[in-house]
Amino acid sequence: MNTAHILGSRTVNILAATALASIWLLFSIAHLRAFQASGDWTYLLFVASETLVALLFVMRSEPAAVSHSPLDWALAIASTGAPFLFIPATSGVIPAARVLIVAAVILQICGLLSLNRSFGLVAARRVIKTSGMYRVIRHPLYASYLLSYVGYVLANTSTGNVVACLAAAALLIARLYREERFLARNSDYVLYMHRVKYRVLPMVF
Repeated sequence: MNTAHILGSRTVNILAATALASIWLLFSIAHLRAFQASGDWTYLLFVASETLVALLFVMRSEPAAVSHSPLDWALAIASTGAPFLFIPATSGVIPAARVLIVAAVILQICGLLSLNRSFGLVAARRVIKTSGMYRVIRHPLYASYLLSYVGYVLANTSTGNVVACLAAAALLIARLYREERFLARNSDYVLYMHRVKYRVLPMVF
């Protein structure tokens, strides 16, 4: 049985979905309890943001081509699950940084409206989006994730959350590079990369 068949098998997809769902459940319960204890609604907002990604993955369109690289699949699953390791903390170095989570969710919604059903978990070639937020940066969704991580850690500062943030960010950036490497096989995407220079932060990266 070849790699493509294994990765595309129903069993592998069910196992991956079950693992992520289990971690998501623990993550959601912890943040619901934190909301009940503190009344801080950004805990619910953070959970809603991560849940939206999972729901859109279920509703995604079928790609014209999808990566069969085990590394791409591992990065996609690990980077999706890493934020579920965040745990509410009793304090933060900058409590007001919660506003960054709000900004991140707004950016995420704008990116999703631009992307529509071309959303996917693993690197895949779907309809290339060049409108909306995709006129400004190539990966607005990844930008929203990174912004939410920073806002969360500054408002919920702990050693575990800092480690989780660094791990989630590193996995996301690695996933981004691998995704662009796969998409660059398409000449239209190469032209798009030339038109939109920056990946997640204009004038920086």
